[in-house]
Amino acid sequence: MQLHFSPSMRSITISSSNNNGFIDLMKIKVAARHISYRTLFHTILILAFLLPFVFILTALVTLEGVNNCSSFDCLGRRLGPKFLRRVDDSGRLVRDFYEILNEVKTEEIPADQKLPDSFDQLVSDMKNNQYDAKTFAFMLRGMMEKFEREIRESKFAELMNKHFAASSIPKGIHCLSLRLTDEYSSNAQARKQLPPPELLPLLSDNSNHHFILSTDNILAASVVVTSTVQSSLKPEKIVFHVITDKKTYPGMHSWFALNPVSPAVVEIKGIHQFDWLTRENVPVLEAVENQNGIRDYYHGNHVLGANLSDTTPRKFASKLQARSPKYISLLNHLRIYIPELFPNLDKVVFLDDDVVIQRDLSPLWEIDLEGKVNGAVETCKGEDEWVMSKRFRNYFNFSHPLVAEHLDPEECAWAYGMNIFDLSAWRRTNIRETYHSWLKENLKSNLTMWKLGTLPPALIAFKGHVHPIDPSWHMLGLGYQNNTNIERVKKAAVIHYNGQSKPWLQIGFEHLRPFWSKYVNYSNDFVRNCHILEP
Repeated sequence: MQLHFSPSMRSITISSSNNNGFIDLMKIKVAARHISYRTLFHTILILAFLLPFVFILTALVTLEGVNNCSSFDCLGRRLGPKFLRRVDDSGRLVRDFYEILNEVKTEEIPADQKLPDSFDQLVSDMKNNQYDAKTFAFMLRGMMEKFEREIRESKFAELMNKHFAASSIPKGIHCLSLRLTDEYSSNAQARKQLPPPELLPLLSDNSNHHFILSTDNILAASVVVTSTVQSSLKPEKIVFHVITDKKTYPGMHSWFALNPVSPAVVEIKGIHQFDWLTRENVPVLEAVENQNGIRDYYHGNHVLGANLSDTTPRKFASKLQARSPKYISLLNHLRIYIPELFPNLDKVVFLDDDVVIQRDLSPLWEIDLEGKVNGAVETCKGEDEWVMSKRFRNYFNFSHPLVAEHLDPEECAWAYGMNIFDLSAWRRTNIRETYHSWLKENLKSNLTMWKLGTLPPALIAFKGHVHPIDPSWHMLGLGYQNNTNIERVKKAAVIHYNGQSKPWLQIGFEHLRPFWSKYVNYSNDFVRNCHILEP
C-alpha cells in the first residue's frame, strides 16, 4: 500500500495491488482546517520517529514492575513489550541462579549465618533485610541440610522404637500366657493328655501329614494350626507337633486342650521333655545362649558405638533385625535337630509361627525332592525386587577369608518358614555337624562372618541339599514390605510375616493384618479378657 500527497496537501491518494494483479486507487480530499497541513505532516513524521522509543521505554518499565501496575496509564507498559515482541528474560535469571547455587555448594556456610525455622520466616527475613542472591542461596542450603539431618535422626529413632516394639511381648499376649498358665494349674480339663491315649499311634504314623512348629507365642501358634486345618482338604490326616519352652508349656498345653482342632491331632512338647536335647548334644548352642559377649550384642545398646552417618536407614534396619534376641534362642535353632527329635518320622513340613496357611498343603507330600533334604522357595528371583533378591552376599561377610574361600556370593538363597524336610535323606548327611562347625567359627571370629541368626549357618549346612519348589507355595515379606501385592497375597498357599511388623503387634501393617486376624477367635474368653489386638 502507498500514500501520495498532493503538493497543496488537500488530497491523499491511496493505491494498493489486489490478488488479481490490478491496482486499486482511492482518493481522499482533505477539508480545510485551521492548522496548516504542512505542519500536520511534519508532526506525523516526528511522531513516527518518537513512537519506537516510547515503546522501548515502556518495555523497560514493564520489566521493572509490570505486575504492580493496574491503572489505565500502565496500558502502554503492558502492550508495549507485546508490540515489540521482546523475549522473556526469566530463563536468564534461572541460569544466573543456578550459577549462584553451584558457587555456594562448595563453600562453607558462614558460622554466623542464622537460619530461619520455616519458609514464612525465610520470606520475612528476605523482605526485611534485603538479602542478595548469594546470601539467599546460603540460607536455602543451610535450611535444607538442617531439615535433612532432623529427618534422618527421626528416621533412625523410629527404627529403634520399632525394633524395641518388635522385640517386646505385647501386654495382651503376655496376659494370655499368664491366664492360661494359671488355668493349667487349676483346671484338670486344661491338663488333659494331648493327644488322647487312643490317638498316640498317629504321632509316628508316616501315612499322615506331620507339621512341626517351634514357638513360645501361644496366639501365633493357634493361628498357624487353625489356618492349616481350615484350609486343608484332608484335616483328618493332619498331625501337629508344637514345641515350646518350659515356661510357656503350661499355657500352650492349656490352649490346645481347651480349644481342640479336631479332626486334626495336636501334640504339645516342651524342650525339657526331649531326652536328646542335652548339653552334650548341643554344646555350641549353649555357648551361643550364655556367652556374655553374644548376649550383650543381642540385648545391649544397639546405637552405642554405631556410626549412623555412614549408613542408610534401610541398612540400619537390617542390622537391627539381625540383632533380634530370638536369634540366640535355643527354640529358634531347634529346627536343625528335627531328625533326632522325631526319629520315627520320614517326611515333615516345618512352619514358622508368623505364617498363615491359605491353601491345602497336602500336595507338598507328593513333591519329589529328587534325593534332596530340604524343599524350599528360592529368594533370589521374583516380582518383588526387595523381598526376592537375596543371595549369599546379602548374608555373609565376604571380606572374611573363610567365607571368601568356601562360598559364592552370587549363589541363590532360600527361605526358612515353610520347608519340606525329607528326614530319611537328612539322616544320611552331616548337615548338623556342618551347622555346628560354622557356628563355632563365627563365635571364634566374634560374629564377623555373619550377623543374622539361624539362616546363614543353615545356608551353608544345607548347601547341595536344597530342592527349589514353586514360589506360590511360600510368599515372604509381609512383615517388612508395606507395598506387598494384595492379589498375590490372596493367591499364595502360605504367607509369611517375616520382619519386624508382625500382625499381632501395633506396628503391623493394617492392610495386611486381616489375612492373619481372621483366624483369631476373638470370642474366646481368654482372648477377650486380655484385650488382644482386634482387627
